[in-house]
Amino acid sequence: MFSIFTFGRDILKIRKALALSCLLFIVGIIAGWLGTGEMERFLMQQLKGLGSISENLRNSSNPQLSFFAFIFMNNSIKGVLIIFLGALFGIAPVVFLLINGGVIGYLVHSFVLQGRDVFELIVLGLLPHGIIEIPAILIACAFGLQFGAKTASSIIGRNRAGGDWSSFMRQTLTASIWIVILLLIAAVIESTVTFALLS
Repeated sequence: MFSIFTFGRDILKIRKALALSCLLFIVGIIAGWLGTGEMERFLMQQLKGLGSISENLRNSSNPQLSFFAFIFMNNSIKGVLIIFLGALFGIAPVVFLLINGGVIGYLVHSFVLQGRDVFELIVLGLLPHGIIEIPAILIACAFGLQFGAKTASSIIGRNRAGGDWSSFMRQTLTASIWIVILLLIAAVIESTVTFALLS
């Protein structure tokens, strides 16, 4: 029931939602790159908040352990919540994807404008943990979007699209378990490999 093969089959069943999840993330990246005015100020606030948290973690008695604990708890809680908050018509996953994509787009664009090494940012900062973390979040959001679609279908009476809730809830439970496992691996990588490369 909770095997990796079951998880893989469940992902294939929501491939349209996964494609939409990827598209929204890309739209967020583009919006972040082009962001001006209020959007730029909002994204700057997001980055300042992350910078403040990062500084506090670096000043702790055991920075690597602190980074690991924060990254894992933060990402795993958000990853699972975004699946089930998706029941509210998929609004939360959409906002989450656009904001997180926007932060990445804005950050990379800022590096370009400042003449800083974008290769270092992407390869050393984003790629090591992004290989696992970003796909895991995209999958979580895809399940959230699917949840929203099923809720809407049930409300408007499209039983065929909104039916079979027991099967879907089993899928969300399996997804939640594997999302947490993937984010645990990502947190280990980010708090060791990425931390060491960027230190």
